[in-house]
Amino acid sequence: MENSVNLSSPSIPPPLLVSRLDCERIEALLEKPSTRDIDTKALQAELARAEIVEPAQMPADVIAMNSTARFRDETSGEEHELTLVFPHETDGSAEKVSILAPVGSALLGLRAGATIAWPVPGGRTIQLRVLSIRHRPVTAGATHD
Repeated sequence: MENSVNLSSPSIPPPLLVSRLDCERIEALLEKPSTRDIDTKALQAELARAEIVEPAQMPADVIAMNSTARFRDETSGEEHELTLVFPHETDGSAEKVSILAPVGSALLGLRAGATIAWPVPGGRTIQLRVLSIRHRPVTAGATHD
């Protein structure tokens, strides 16, 4: 790997970078009554350990809200390309994943090349490896309410 930071060991969580704007919006979402019945503990733990940076400081190789990421499920070998969105933006599209979905929560803040082990319903754990990232204007500070 081109980075000396441990990006490939699933036993040690990879470092996370989250923009202040994304963090504030996700925290506000988690306070809404509509998320009460959703298990958000893992997402909350990820936000707590993330390094929070200003939107303009987000590197291009980090998954932020409205980023499109190509990743591989190392457990199954399947590759996917999804855009990370807020729940109200999902619109039923197979190309979008909510931040509240296990895969969405797992991808937030990861760099290209990182691998993360993530719990999914049914007591299983999946291993996701980020292959590439495409960004949208929100990483430059634009809002999309």
